[in-house]
Amino acid sequence: MDFWARLIGGVGSSPSGSKQSSGNNPQQRLARFKRAYGQLLQTWRGSSSISSDQIATDILGQYLSRLNEILEEESRAPAPHLCLSFAATSQIFVPISKIATTCHNKIVIHEAASAFSKLIDSEDEEFLGNDIFAQSLMAFMVRVAGGSTMVLDVETETEVVELMFGVASKIRLQPEILPAWFSSRGRSSIVRGQDPALEERQRFAGVTNKEDFPLFYLLMDYVHHEGRVGDFSRTGLLYIIESASTSEELERWIVESDLATLMASGLGALYSQLSRKLVMSYSKSEVPTILAYSDHLGGQPAYGAESSSSPEFQTHMDTFLSYLVFWQDVLEHCKSVEVKQTLLDHFHILFLQQLLYPSLLESSDIDGGSAVAVLTYLRRILESIDHPDLIHLILHYLLALPEQLSKAPTSPLKPKSPGAARRRKSLDLLTRFADIEDKPTPELFNLIDLILTSLKSRSQQTVTATLKLVSVILRRHYRYALSTLLRVSPAPVAPRRTIGAHNKELELLFSFVTDIGGEDNIDESYENYLKDNLRFLETHPCSVELLSVKNITGVSTLPIPGTVLDGVPRELYPHTLRPEDPLLRTLVGLTGTFLLNNVEMNLSLTGAIVDLAACGSMRLEGWLFVDPAKYKHHDDDEDDEDEQEEALHAELFGVPSDPLADLEKEQIRALKLARREPHWSRESTPPLLVAFQSLISQINAYRTDIPHFDAYLAERKRIFQVSDELSEVTSTPLLIPQPQSLASSSQHQSSMKNQTLDSISQRMFSSSPRSSSPSSGQYGSYGQSTPTRPGRLAAPHQQRDLGGSRSPSGRTYSPSPLRGPSPAPMRPLALSVSDADALKRKVGFPSKIDIKRPLFVNVEEAHQPESSYASSVRSGLEGELDEGVTVSHLLTNVVILQEFMLELAALVQVRASLFGDVRHC
Repeated sequence: MDFWARLIGGVGSSPSGSKQSSGNNPQQRLARFKRAYGQLLQTWRGSSSISSDQIATDILGQYLSRLNEILEEESRAPAPHLCLSFAATSQIFVPISKIATTCHNKIVIHEAASAFSKLIDSEDEEFLGNDIFAQSLMAFMVRVAGGSTMVLDVETETEVVELMFGVASKIRLQPEILPAWFSSRGRSSIVRGQDPALEERQRFAGVTNKEDFPLFYLLMDYVHHEGRVGDFSRTGLLYIIESASTSEELERWIVESDLATLMASGLGALYSQLSRKLVMSYSKSEVPTILAYSDHLGGQPAYGAESSSSPEFQTHMDTFLSYLVFWQDVLEHCKSVEVKQTLLDHFHILFLQQLLYPSLLESSDIDGGSAVAVLTYLRRILESIDHPDLIHLILHYLLALPEQLSKAPTSPLKPKSPGAARRRKSLDLLTRFADIEDKPTPELFNLIDLILTSLKSRSQQTVTATLKLVSVILRRHYRYALSTLLRVSPAPVAPRRTIGAHNKELELLFSFVTDIGGEDNIDESYENYLKDNLRFLETHPCSVELLSVKNITGVSTLPIPGTVLDGVPRELYPHTLRPEDPLLRTLVGLTGTFLLNNVEMNLSLTGAIVDLAACGSMRLEGWLFVDPAKYKHHDDDEDDEDEQEEALHAELFGVPSDPLADLEKEQIRALKLARREPHWSRESTPPLLVAFQSLISQINAYRTDIPHFDAYLAERKRIFQVSDELSEVTSTPLLIPQPQSLASSSQHQSSMKNQTLDSISQRMFSSSPRSSSPSSGQYGSYGQSTPTRPGRLAAPHQQRDLGGSRSPSGRTYSPSPLRGPSPAPMRPLALSVSDADALKRKVGFPSKIDIKRPLFVNVEEAHQPESSYASSVRSGLEGELDEGVTVSHLLTNVVILQEFMLELAALVQVRASLFGDVRHC
């Protein structure tokens, strides 16, 4: 019977069950809560000096911890929640706030923040809509985090800022609680009746009323911080700005406040922290393999210049860019047109006009790196942001584009409120005052002038930085390059290049690859280049209109040139480069000295050429390939004879006329004509192709002058292959392997033994999204890395994921067979000391170049003088080029050139299939 009695009685009859029931009883939980709260008040009021009474402070911390435990227990229990009701009616948050701010104890502050967080998260009581709760919480946060002399540890500071974020998120979700946290009293700090100019400047700077919205200013104080503190503060501020769309009063207050001034001034302060002079360099453990096998010298920076590899510079750059991205986030989340326009106005005046443009204007490559610095900073800015209004504001000002004459859909709307109108009037007045001061403006010297001047610099670092900036503009903001950076002419909508000419051009590029030699697996490598170029072109910004659904039918919908808004083409139209384009002439000139150039410069140069050819609206004829109007065909006379014979046959035998048969014959004839392979004269050959042919001739001359040239070249490719293979299977730093042929004697190679073996595709220049690719002419590498085509130098400051090899743009790259073991590798030579010294031998331009194969021209025209394009740039770099380069450096550039030819051929073929660049009939 006892057994059945215990079974029927259940767990409640046991002592433990009684204790559990007691703990879950709301009344008993409330009693424990009241007891702990009463002891808290008694201890606080019983101490005469709570800040100096350590014993009382410790006891207060224990009681607050007990209250938090009970609140946590109740949050997991079902209703009713009597403790929360008691907290609301008794207003326990008032003494908790006072205790935490008077104790100055980290434990007490931590427990108080935890208590406020639990009250905020509760759903039963409307704490956030309570004015007294809002005042108590703000008093706590202002005294603890807002300019307090007490230094908080990182954990406590994070908790306090997270508390601010919690309030901001609730305001965003529940706009009705905003009046408890914000109240506009309509006060102004502008002094009336003073100098009008000073009054306008004060109105532009905005009014500081921290009493109106203290939470707003508390979050502003932490937006520059890194880590979770900065994330919470920036996101919380975004939520508040987003809430302005539901409150006209808050929107007007933000427009008239000093938010825009604080944000623009903060961005300017972070930009000013960046070094005025910069030298692109690497630490000893971060030198990419491709640079280790070149004449790359880490040299000491000039006086006052900072190294790009220094941790301090990287920290300052990351902080500046993160705050710039925060600017972009604010504009994206802000739904108020007036607030957005106010922010853009201050960005224009306080950052662009007063900081960024003067730094561009004052830059020079003579003082040891200021040009490299500003060009690099601008490139990083354009890479980091993609908000159209922000991009338009930057490039429209720096390129000195004309003001728009007609209203555009993206044009900023006129302010509606009187406050916004006054701010706009102040902006216009300040702009006029700045013009009166006779300061240089972009109308006199703009970004294009700086780019073209820097490309003629004697400093290869300056030229490299400029080419990277050009690549970013062409790749991400191509519309702004039209009629500014590029001199273009409209092209016919229908393609003019024939399939026969297309095949001949590809044959030419492949002949360059085979002439360089040492390539046993071209087909597999080329297939990977095709895949990567397809992904690149499909995601290119210029391809959106060309590859839209309405164009699947093949009907061309390209717009007619002439629609220009604010100096920027509203829609891209078919165009081609003019032969006299300054950028094209510079690229051709740099290509002419390719084999002696700095390796980093060549990586940037090939990237710029590919970016120039990547836009689907850019026609390749005239600057990369021959203009179809200049095609010549050997079988023109034969075609005429065939036509005459057909006409004579029809006349003699009276063949009846059949419209369908005639149409079919015309179509067949058009197909045959399009498939004919043309030829052209040397005068019709684009200078870029002439420069490529000149490089092949130079390589042949070096092959004749340098013993074992082909063996050295095969060994260099094998080194890059081994480097990338090891980098793919392990992420741990490895020593550069000594090749068998060089291990015994080469001091130059042995000096690299202690440097890490890092694939050229596994580091990105903190600069360029496409810099992660050693083998691609696009954003990143074709595959994990391509040892024989280090087309994009990777950066030492951003380690890439070895498993995914994903570029910043989101592209993934298939592995290249060049990375794998060669099916029939050339046996390395057992070099002696004299052979190893041969790799350190200095070489210059070949004294005699024998052009053995003309560019589909008459043989007697093949020996004409060198193109003036290639010789025009030598004067700019002759100081560095006259010193010559080592054979080792030359071999690395030959490898880069060969892979670039493969990449360019793949790009041309993908364009033909994707954009319909060629005609078949």
